[in-house]
Amino acid sequence: MVLIFLGYGLKQFKFLADEAWSGIEKLTYYILFPALLIHTLGNQTLVGTPWPSMLMVVVGTLMISAMVLILWHRVRASESNPTFTSIFQGGVRFNTYIALAVAQGLFGSAGLALGSVAAGFMIVLINLLCISVFVVWGKANFKGITSFIREVIGNPLIIGCVIGWFLSLSGFGLPGITDDILEIIGRAALPFGLLAVGAALNLKVIHGHAKPIVISSIVQFGLKPLIAALLISSMGLSGVPAAVLVIVFITPTAPSAYILARQLGGDTETMASVITFQTLLAFLVMPLMALFLLP
Repeated sequence: MVLIFLGYGLKQFKFLADEAWSGIEKLTYYILFPALLIHTLGNQTLVGTPWPSMLMVVVGTLMISAMVLILWHRVRASESNPTFTSIFQGGVRFNTYIALAVAQGLFGSAGLALGSVAAGFMIVLINLLCISVFVVWGKANFKGITSFIREVIGNPLIIGCVIGWFLSLSGFGLPGITDDILEIIGRAALPFGLLAVGAALNLKVIHGHAKPIVISSIVQFGLKPLIAALLISSMGLSGVPAAVLVIVFITPTAPSAYILARQLGGDTETMASVITFQTLLAFLVMPLMALFLLP
């Protein structure tokens, strides 16, 4: 959290030019974080981990939350379609930087490893869900299934997850010096990512977007954690696996949601408002929810 405040302060005092922050965000999203995912997942063995149960919790929580949001929009239709895409991302996406930083801070390397496993499941499914929502309700002109596939396979986080899972499941691991190289690069992902989260906060944009903020935040900090907690209990998960699942489901939405909204015809102003409000709210909500939900 200190790094988020630091990023916000540096942006407000114009320590770096706006173009520099944009570059940091791009560097983290396209290079540093994929490297962290490849390194962590590539070195992770699923043997002895309750990954099937973790996968069931992830899929169940995300699919139920997504269906609730879609049904709400179909029944109420009180917001424009582009605005709904921002509400959807605000209720479904999670901030990977915050989630993995908290998991590592509380549980060390085991927390980072299992957090990366959960994140690997979530990143792929969330991007499939969000891109599908943009295909139906966004303003971008998708030209058939080809455009959809291009957006999915071109996502740097999905690419990082696929490479990491392949190296892990195939038994190849990270060969030779690539392990050290990816570790060095990936080590910068979380601090740079958290600084970029802070720099992206913009209090001025919150005004006028109360309804989308409230709806997405209820799902993000209410419905999702409740569903996750029920599924974790029903699956009999405990210890670090259960804890990292709780952590990933109590974080705010991701700044990358703004990038996707800008690329695929979403409501960027509403998306920026949701990201800013949820990130600030998380400072109060996450410790309280962790107190009651963490095993």
